[in-house]
Amino acid sequence: MAKKYIVDLNEGEVSQLQSIIKKGKHKARTISRANILLMASEGETDQAIADTVRAHIATVQRIREKFVIGGLDFALKDEAHPPKPKKLDEKQEAFLIATACSNPPSGRVRWTMQLLADHLVNVGIIDSISDKTVRQTLKKMKSSLG
Repeated sequence: MAKKYIVDLNEGEVSQLQSIIKKGKHKARTISRANILLMASEGETDQAIADTVRAHIATVQRIREKFVIGGLDFALKDEAHPPKPKKLDEKQEAFLIATACSNPPSGRVRWTMQLLADHLVNVGIIDSISDKTVRQTLKKMKSSLG
């Protein structure tokens, strides 16, 4: 079966890839991609490349495709991940901080992260929240329960 994406590197690209591999100052993923491109330009089969760099054959095919479509930098670099939406908005954060600064429930010496999370859910501020999110929010606001 003929390959859909043929990797044809010029001398500058080959030297750049060899430099990435030899220096070892890049991410392991980038070095692996550089090896894939070099081997692909030498005419190795996708299966042989995958076996050599210990990657899945789909990874080899994807790197070939990225190189042909977008060039060397596009094939070597990771795509930016979209930012995660915030769990709490400003009003909810303000309520959390005010609650953390208030007196704890009766029978408790202080608020715990889990108590705060449960309180936010019970009051109806948010549908669900973990104690870790509460901790991160309080840490971001430089609030302390201790």
